[in-house]
Parts: sequence; C-alpha cells; structure tokens
Amino acid sequence: MRKRSPVLRPATIDDRLAAPDAITRRELYLFDLFRVLESALLLGFCFSPLATRLILLATPFTAQAAALVYAAGALSLLLYAQRARGDRRRLVHLGLVLDLLTATSALYAIDGLDAGIAALFLVNVSCAALLLPQRIGFAFALAASGAVVGSSLLHTGDASTWTESALFGLAYLVVTGLLQMLRRRVSETEERVARQETDLASLTRLNDLIIKRMRTGVLVVDAGDQIHQVNEAAWRLIGNPAQAQRDLGSIAPEVARRLAQWRTFGKVDPSPVTLAEGRPEIIPRFLRLGVGNEDNTIVFLDDSSLLSRQAEQITLSSLGRLSASIAHEIRNPLAAISHAAQLLAESGDIQRADQRLVEIIRAQGMRVNSIIENILQLSRRERSKPESVDLSAWAAQFVEEYRSTQPQEADEVRAVTPPRPLAATVDPGQLQQVVWNLVQNARRYGRQPGQPAHVTVVARRLSENGPPVVEVVDRGPGIPKRAVAQIFEPFYTTSEHGSGLGLYIARQLCEANQGALDFVPVAGGGSCFRITLAAASGPAVPASARGDLTAGAPPGTVRDAR
Repeated sequence: MRKRSPVLRPATIDDRLAAPDAITRRELYLFDLFRVLESALLLGFCFSPLATRLILLATPFTAQAAALVYAAGALSLLLYAQRARGDRRRLVHLGLVLDLLTATSALYAIDGLDAGIAALFLVNVSCAALLLPQRIGFAFALAASGAVVGSSLLHTGDASTWTESALFGLAYLVVTGLLQMLRRRVSETEERVARQETDLASLTRLNDLIIKRMRTGVLVVDAGDQIHQVNEAAWRLIGNPAQAQRDLGSIAPEVARRLAQWRTFGKVDPSPVTLAEGRPEIIPRFLRLGVGNEDNTIVFLDDSSLLSRQAEQITLSSLGRLSASIAHEIRNPLAAISHAAQLLAESGDIQRADQRLVEIIRAQGMRVNSIIENILQLSRRERSKPESVDLSAWAAQFVEEYRSTQPQEADEVRAVTPPRPLAATVDPGQLQQVVWNLVQNARRYGRQPGQPAHVTVVARRLSENGPPVVEVVDRGPGIPKRAVAQIFEPFYTTSEHGSGLGLYIARQLCEANQGALDFVPVAGGGSCFRITLAAASGPAVPASARGDLTAGAPPGTVRDAR
C-alpha cells in the first residue's frame, strides 16, 4: 500500500488574516471599499437637502457626527490596508467595531431608514462571518442583533418596527450560521484538494524520477517529430546532443524514418541500429500516448545489449540446472570407471606398460570427479548467514588452523593483522571456504621455480574510513595481464589439472555476502586477491567463541582453483 504523502494543514481563518495571501488581501480590499461606499451613502442621507424628504434626523448632531467619523474611519482603513503587509486581524476587528457603532448610532439618530440601515448592515455581518473565527463571528452577529433590536426599542414604540428589527436580528444569526457552515465545507474541500494536489505532485515526481532513471530510453514526440520529453538513457543513446536540439529527424534520422513508417503502415522494423558512434545498438518501439492525445507518440529505445544479457542470464540459469543434472548422472558411471581402474592397478598380472595407462585413467577420473563436485556445489550452495566477525582474530586463527592441518614442507603461511579488532559482516563458514581456496592456489601457483611459497593472509582496513578487507598475497610470478580479465570466468584455467571453477565460486560466495573479490597486482612481482567486506555495525564475535574453524579443509573446498 502506498504511503500517503505528508500534507500541510490548510490555513485557518486566523492564519489567513495573520499572513494574508493575494486572494485574502483582495477580499479585504473589497470589504474596505464597500465600507467606504456605505459611509458615502450615510453622508448623503445626513448632509444632502434632498435626503430630508425621505428621512428625519431625530438627533442631527449625532447622525452627522457618526457619518463623518465613519467616513473618516472607512477611508483611513482603506488607505492603511493598502500599505500594510503584515497581520490584518486588528484592522478587521477595528473595522467591524466601527461598523457596529456607526449602525447603532444611525438607527438611533435617523427616522425612516431603519430597514435600509439594517439591510445594508447585513453585508457587514456576512463579511464578519466569513472573515472571523466561528465564536467571534457569532459574537459579532449577536451584538449586531442586539444593536438593531435595542435601537428599535429606544427609538419607537411601534410594534411593527420591533417585529421588523427582531426579524433582522434573527436574520443576522441565521446568515452567520449558514455562512459558517458554508465556510467549513469550503475549507474541507480545500483540504481534500490540497491533499490530492500534493499526492498528485508526489506521484508525478515519482513517475518522472522512474522514467528519468530507466535504463530504457524514452522519448515523447509530437506529430511534427519534435521531442517534448526525454529521459537520461534516451539522450545518452542518441549521442548526447545539445539541449536546444529537439528535432528527431536531425538528432536520430533513422528513428524518425522508422516512426514515419510505423505511422503510415503500422509496422516496426525490429533490426537493431546504432544512433551515435560509441553507443550500443538499440531497437526502437512506438506507442501512441493515449486517447485525446493521438498526435504524441512514445518512443522506446531498447538497448539490445541489455536484452542480450538478459537472454544470456536466462540461458546460463537453464544451463546451470542442466549441468547439475548431467553432473549428477555422470557420477555413477565415473565411480564405476574409477573402481575398475583401481582394481586393475592392484592386479599382479598387469604389465608395466599398461600400468601407466591405468594411472592416466585414475588421474583423469579424479579430475572429472573434482569438476562434478564443483558443479554440484555451485548448484546447491546454501544462502549466506552473515554475522559480525573480528577479522583480526579470525585471520590469526585461520592461519594457525591451516598450519596444523596442512603439510607445510618449506612453504611459509603467515598472518598480518591490526592490533585492534576489525569488525566485518560476513558468513564465517563461506569466508573460511574462500580464503582456504585462495591460500591453496597461492601455495600451488604463487611460487618461484624451485623455491618455497610465501603466502600472507592480511586483515586490514582499506583506508582510514574504508571497508575491511582480507587479502591473500604471494610472491610468485604473478598472473599475466592478458589472463587477468578471465580468471574469474567459469572453466577458465591455465593448468591441465585445474577445473577453472575455484575463483568463480569464490567470487560468487563473496557477492552473496555483499562483498567483492578482486585481483590486485603486487609491485615487485606476485599476486594479491582482495576480499572486500561490509563493515559491521555491532561488536564482533571472536572466531574462538563460535568454533567456526574446523580441522581440515571446510566442506566443499575447491582445491584446484586455477
């Protein structure tokens, strides 16, 4: 299940007034402009001679003073709000208080305009319901209702006027409640839209990243063969042209030709083609972008070398299973041949000339048996069980165990370890198998003619902050440069007695432990096989505490590695 992307909480009313965006500033500007219009109407009613025909100023001084103060306040709020860039909450509260006081004064001082003032003030109450938090909005509506009803009670004793004022007061509360509900619904909708936009943006970025990092080249081309989108792989396969070049016919004319052929006849040429010097061969594929966008086409540039490697991996996997089956079937007749050769060798009637032939049969039978064991070991290799290992103590104990179980003659096998623990994450049993094989190879091939072998097992850190490594170093003739690139390939060997699987299996074991096995030339002659391992996060367990090293070679050891 895809995890929902984190979404910022939509801005509340207080947030919008505290840090208003462009839309909020425009809403406040229109409200302030409406307040100026109200003040202009009030000035006209209080000071125009024509207005006296419509209304009666019960207390002229109060009405005119309220109109002047309201006009000055409304104009000041409008001008100040245009220059203010910060918090607007105080300005909004001040403007609404000014509206409430002016409406109360006008209702008290003017006769014949109660309904008009109350109706006009409904707009201010509605704006307060939209701009203020719920509690403050209802408080302002309640205050407005009280002002209208109270002014009516003080101003006249007419029951119809009281009823009209009560209806206006109720309308203030109802309108405030409805607008608050509407605002809440709009906020929830905005929240959903914001969440969907964020998820969509995250999904778009993810898709762009996936397409960008795809090893298959992807181009989006319109009907005029102009490239609209391209990923890194495609740009590399067509030769890294300039970013300003967007014409497919100029960048990759062969792809443009095949695209035109596909558009006309609906056929795709499956033959591979090279688009730029030094680039791999590709196989173009085409797909229309979708319904409603038929003019655009997606062009896939498949690297034929990747397809070949995938086919090769499938073939190797099948061959591996087939080889294991064949090897298992060969063991029975091979055992019979080896047993017959042994019986012939023990016979007293066999001639001396035939004795050499029997020895050849036995030697070659042992070699074939070694190859079969290596193939079976490769096919049924167990999964690695990595743990934290102290390579310093492990290397010292490995050399000690090797010396006690293998005849040394004049050969020298020693360990070089750091004074401090060196923790690495590895399966100790598989590490034992790899190093054992490398030491055996070093003793067999890493010696100068007529001289003993000098083999060193080194445990160290590659650099101050580098990974831990185990190196098997010899002072022999080394490996020819032309053979270095092939020594890890299966069945490659320079010895007539080798199977060519030892180093291949050793590298496979290292890779199964998230490590690597590499050959490093030694200055002055010799060879170095370096095992690079992952550093351990926890404390290392000494080899002696686990009892990893056992007498003799570990099970499945490949003795003829090269």
